[in-house]
Amino acid sequence: MDKKIGFIGCGNMAKAMIGGLIKKDFIHSSSIYASNPSLESLDEVKSSFGVHITQNNLVIAKECDIIFLSVKPYMYEKIIAQIKDEIKENVVIVMIAAGQKINQNEKRFNRKIKIARAMPNTPAFVGEAMTAICLNDMITNEEKNELKTIFECFGKLEFIEEKLMDVVTGVSGSSPAYAYMFIEALADAAVLHGMPRKQAYIFASQSVLGAAKMVLETNMHPGELKDAVCSPGGTTIEAVASLESSGFRHAVIEAVSTCVEKSKIL
Repeated sequence: MDKKIGFIGCGNMAKAMIGGLIKKDFIHSSSIYASNPSLESLDEVKSSFGVHITQNNLVIAKECDIIFLSVKPYMYEKIIAQIKDEIKENVVIVMIAAGQKINQNEKRFNRKIKIARAMPNTPAFVGEAMTAICLNDMITNEEKNELKTIFECFGKLEFIEEKLMDVVTGVSGSSPAYAYMFIEALADAAVLHGMPRKQAYIFASQSVLGAAKMVLETNMHPGELKDAVCSPGGTTIEAVASLESSGFRHAVIEAVSTCVEKSKIL
């Protein structure tokens, strides 16, 4: 890629994305810029990846063709006010923050500008993010494909309508936390029955990973895959019946719905 990519804000998510881009050889480290108030954080990303670092956001604005705003939502208004008069004419702005709508930020730039709104999740750290992205009508097909390639450097990507972004928050943005709770509970149960904890986490984690890959790679319905494990009168159907009696599905649906509603408020 012959463009320069910049990150305003260099927290954990930005570092994960930078790492994915470099590992996939999508772009050379000399074409990546990162800004952050914390010199310690910048030194870490420079040491790890060899990218350009700065504490001045205007360097990113002037140099970069694609700019990721990877700062907290409350900082968007201030950051955009800083950079809006310095960015390149055809820059693509990629927003990574809950609750930041495209039209809201188009107004902040006070001119026609190319904006993408994205929500990756924390498995980006291991190259397995699930990212949702929506675009305004200024972005070209070529730029859309560039963004697709960027996000696929550290996971999977789906283009969606912006109205679904709150749903994305519930089903993928926050759901790694639900999965970690499930893994922890599986491991606790194994420990209860005598398995060493370290080993229990391996058994639980690999089983969840394998089950997810079965859904993605076989294209079979999760219910069909579940049925295939449940032998008549066997141990698995006994466990499934126990989960159903405890309201397992309802609890998950309620958790996602609660998360979606909170995202709408933000």
